[in-house]
Amino acid sequence: MPETVDVQKTMESMINLDGATLLFPTSFGYFDPHMLAMAAKYPDIQFRHCGGLWQEGKNPANTGSYFGYIFQGQYLNGIAAGHATKSKKLGFVAAKPIPQVLQNINAFLLGARTVDPTITCQVIFTGEWSLAVKEAEATNALVDQGADVITCHVDSPKVVVETAAGRGAFICGYHANQSPLAPEKYLTGAEWAWGNVYSDFVKKAQAGEKLGNFVRGGLKDGFVKMSALGPGVPEAGRKAFEATHAEMMKGGFSVFKGPLKDNKGSSVVTADKSYAEDAIELESMNYLVEGVVGSTA
Repeated sequence: MPETVDVQKTMESMINLDGATLLFPTSFGYFDPHMLAMAAKYPDIQFRHCGGLWQEGKNPANTGSYFGYIFQGQYLNGIAAGHATKSKKLGFVAAKPIPQVLQNINAFLLGARTVDPTITCQVIFTGEWSLAVKEAEATNALVDQGADVITCHVDSPKVVVETAAGRGAFICGYHANQSPLAPEKYLTGAEWAWGNVYSDFVKKAQAGEKLGNFVRGGLKDGFVKMSALGPGVPEAGRKAFEATHAEMMKGGFSVFKGPLKDNKGSSVVTADKSYAEDAIELESMNYLVEGVVGSTA
């Protein structure tokens, strides 16, 4: 992460030289202290950060956060993966065990287990958001352990996609459409639709409307979308994918519902509970579900 002075100087330049009145310091970790420091110095400027950080009563009113329920996309990835896997072993290359990443890992396996409840998912945390060498090593290790479908949550999935496809594994993408990198092995992918999010903020700012402080949205809201299904998804998988996608587009779909245990055997969602995509409880997820091989420590 750049030094504090560089990040804050950049924001200050945007305000004083460019006349910016709405800033999006998007990189992970810029919220505190960088954005909060600038918000205190410039109370008439609006700041919005990507991620689940803003808290009412704690953070300034001219700041906020926004994010999408992209775990819905990973659940759909899991359905496609569940229909494509032969080994019943999936692989996940992840950066850090923060709630948004854990949501994606868990949702991926839960989607796959709607196809076959014996499917497992091995996760390897690289500890870095972008480090090509570790991502390649992790991908190769997962394939060596029998995983025949791989997905990820790192800043740039290119290395994971190309490494996995080069080893003969199927791929579920993340962030954007990576099908051109592995057209025969790409099953589908969870994509961001940030253009919709930013344009909505800008339109409201131009109209003088109040900007949301804690903004979230999923497939239904146009915050996220799915890559087209690839040739590796069988017909049964296509039907299951499309049916579930249609349900998610209605809103209120529960990926996380009880009874659900973590991979240490403890109950994390009781039988009487179910959490739709907008459940605030999901913002503090700190566990891996039963069937995920790996640790958050």
